[in-house]
Amino acid sequence: MTEQMWDAIEANEHDVRLVVCDMDGTLLDDDGNIPEAFWPLLDKMLERGIVFAPASGRQLATLKKMFGHEDEIRTYISENGTFVMSDGEIVSITPIERADYIQSVDIIRNIDYRNAGVVVGGAKGAYAERKDQEFVDKIRTYNRALTLVDDLKNVDDQMLKMAIYDFDGISSRVLEDLAILPDTANVVLSGDRWIDIMSAAGNKGKAVADLQRALGVTPEQTVVFGDYLNDLEMMRRAHLSFAMENAHPTIRETARYIAPSNTKQGVLSVLSMLLDA
Repeated sequence: MTEQMWDAIEANEHDVRLVVCDMDGTLLDDDGNIPEAFWPLLDKMLERGIVFAPASGRQLATLKKMFGHEDEIRTYISENGTFVMSDGEIVSITPIERADYIQSVDIIRNIDYRNAGVVVGGAKGAYAERKDQEFVDKIRTYNRALTLVDDLKNVDDQMLKMAIYDFDGISSRVLEDLAILPDTANVVLSGDRWIDIMSAAGNKGKAVADLQRALGVTPEQTVVFGDYLNDLEMMRRAHLSFAMENAHPTIRETARYIAPSNTKQGVLSVLSMLLDA
């Protein structure tokens, strides 16, 4: 797809009903904060009946804590699209197949040649075996409801996403080790130090499609923003798809438009234009 800048959109009224927005590298600034200018735009969306849905690899509890607006933000896409909730009801949940999960735990336990660890996101909370403070501090940023366990195989929960964090950056050897997983598992880069393992049936694109069906919204009425490879599928679920200026090249190629970077509050610029057009 030919790259078009966001301000190339025709200045006519758009029938926007759903806005889906990635967090890190997209809405959040480089300090991991929601810009203050977002809240007036949220009020304007709510006044017009537009649903705003954060879409993140973070767990639901963490997203709710970040926004802190229980009565305003009522729709969430968490765990990279494997857990979708709206108005307190589960829209869709896509757990990892048990055999794939067990095999993944075994592979990850043998990655002792890297300074890496894994946090597993479940329907009830997040879990980790690695207990040193350096690792716990890193993963707790994204997983507010975190339980440290002795054996990940014995946790009683529906496992939605396994996130491997490598302090030294992703190694091609780790990707090669994970390549033996069957096609029912999906291994995706979600950052320069993160690898996610999910069900092959689960991604942000499926989450957006499930949400569109639940809300009675079309792709033409949907806006999506993203920056990294775990946002790829949802770029195809919206007519108004925006890759951030700082996005991965594949996301830029897939999205219909390019928005200013997160450091320039690109999401807010685009939303302001769409809402005021």
